[in-house]
Amino acid sequence: MRHMTRDQIAAGRDTVGVVGAGIVGLCTAYALKERGVPVTVYEHGVPGNGQSGGESRVFRHAHDDPRMVRRALESRAIYAEWAQALDSELVSDDGVVAIGSKVEDRMRVLESLGDAPARRIDSAELRRRMPLLADYDGPAMLDFGGGAIRTTAAIRALTTAVGDSLIADEVVSLRATGRDTVEVRTGGHCAEHARVVVCAGRNTAGLARQLGLSIPVRLAAHVRISFAVRSAPPARLACLQDGSGQWGEVGIYAAPEPGNRRYGVGLSHTVDVREDGSPLDPDGLRKLAERTRSYVARALPGLDPAPQGVRHCWVTELPWSKDGVGVWEAGGALFVSGHNLFKQAPGLGRALAAAAAGDDLAADLQPGARLGDGAASFDTPRSPIQQS
Repeated sequence: MRHMTRDQIAAGRDTVGVVGAGIVGLCTAYALKERGVPVTVYEHGVPGNGQSGGESRVFRHAHDDPRMVRRALESRAIYAEWAQALDSELVSDDGVVAIGSKVEDRMRVLESLGDAPARRIDSAELRRRMPLLADYDGPAMLDFGGGAIRTTAAIRALTTAVGDSLIADEVVSLRATGRDTVEVRTGGHCAEHARVVVCAGRNTAGLARQLGLSIPVRLAAHVRISFAVRSAPPARLACLQDGSGQWGEVGIYAAPEPGNRRYGVGLSHTVDVREDGSPLDPDGLRKLAERTRSYVARALPGLDPAPQGVRHCWVTELPWSKDGVGVWEAGGALFVSGHNLFKQAPGLGRALAAAAAGDDLAADLQPGARLGDGAASFDTPRSPIQQS
């Protein structure tokens, strides 16, 4: 990646373009502003209303890949730092409970890193932390450093911080000019930037092809449903990861919305779609919604199983892991792709901002490192963050 000169920054022109104002794009733009680098953000829709949409997400440290745990620790610290700077709660301190057979595997990974923000818990503490759940007496852990990401608050605060750097227009093309700049053309705008960072969700792969890159993204669709808490909202309410299978489903995740009056629940299952976004099974999302409702009726008696809200979104998974993340480089542009990126967005944003400003891209973010694949972590050189 070419290094940005002081003259370029001092010239007062836009030096970095960011395509996409979801959580990763906004974090990247904010991190660039922290560095004093002028930035333009391109977003054709409402900021944060694509794959970043919804009222809450789960922030967890537990992953199969220890490199992802380290990155989650960094992002949690940045969320806390930015919460003060932006005067907004960004992640709750209510924790995440996980149940099922993978608890021991995840605890071993966390414990291998030293002071893990997690511990095993018994059924009594599980009940206190997650009073909505039916009786359960199997393996359980508490990620006490995790919690519910206040997604709407995060998007709003970062959008305000980015301010008039945001251009409401769709990026039509990217082109390396041969003059050490990247040309960005939108519906009504044309500009050149010294660097471009593309965080455009399902559109990232298409833009990458314009610069000769092929990103191996699997596109799918997903549904999350909100349910009302039956009784008075608990003062503290943990997020949930259920891999137990006790109630007929594996891979459930759920998080309270602000105020703890509603709880968002989703299955990790998705509906496969074609490249144009059309579903292979037109009835697939309805079926997933019904399975989610049935799961809630069985597993979460503290919730009214009548849906109160729904969120449909795209899923962009890389082939090596559902949590996989990768950053590709070509022609002065960086392209980030992956799934479950909300929790990693602050650290990822700072890493992308550093690379856009001329630093080397962190080794673990390069596609060959297969970040998110626990097996690959043993063969991959550590990035600077991993050595700290």
